[in-house]
Amino acid sequence: MKIKFVLLFLSCVVLANCGDDNNTNDVKITENKEQNAPITAKTIEGIDYKDYVLSPESEKAIVTWERYHELAMQINYLKKADFSFFNGEKELLKKFIEEFKTQMPKELATNHITSRNAIIETTLLKLNESLTLDNISRKDKLKGIKEVFIAFSNLNYMINEKLESDVYGKIQPEK
Repeated sequence: MKIKFVLLFLSCVVLANCGDDNNTNDVKITENKEQNAPITAKTIEGIDYKDYVLSPESEKAIVTWERYHELAMQINYLKKADFSFFNGEKELLKKFIEEFKTQMPKELATNHITSRNAIIETTLLKLNESLTLDNISRKDKLKGIKEVFIAFSNLNYMINEKLESDVYGKIQPEK
C-alpha cells in the first residue's frame, strides 16, 4: 500500500515538472547576449566608485610627473571606452609603469604613495590581461576597469593626504 502511494506521489511530481523549458532557454540566451555585448562609454559611466581629484597644491606638486599626466589622460579615454592603451603590448605597458614609478617626484616618495603605485601597476597589468584574452567575461572586464579607476582615485587621495599633512605639520601653535 505504501509503495503504491510513493509511486503515485513520484508520478505526480514528474508530471508537474514536465513542461515547457522555453523560460530557462530565454534566460540563457539573454545572459549570453548581455555577456557578448561590447563595453560602451555608457556601461563604464555606470561603474560606481569614489573619484578623488587632486587639490591645487597636489597639482603643483605633480606638475613635472609626466607619466602621471599621461595615465590620467588614458584613464579619461578609458571612461570613454577607448581601450587602446590598456589592451596594447604588454611590454610597452611595463615600460610605462617603470617610467611612472621612476618619474615620481621625490617629495611624494612615501610608503603610502609607493604602495598605491604598486596597486596601480597590478591593476593595469590585470586589466591588460583581461582585455587581451578572449575567454574573459564581460563582467570580469568591467571589474578590472573599476579596479583601475579605484586604484588611480586612491593614489590621488594619498597624494592629497600627504601634502595636506605636510602643510598642517608646519603650522606651529601660538605661544
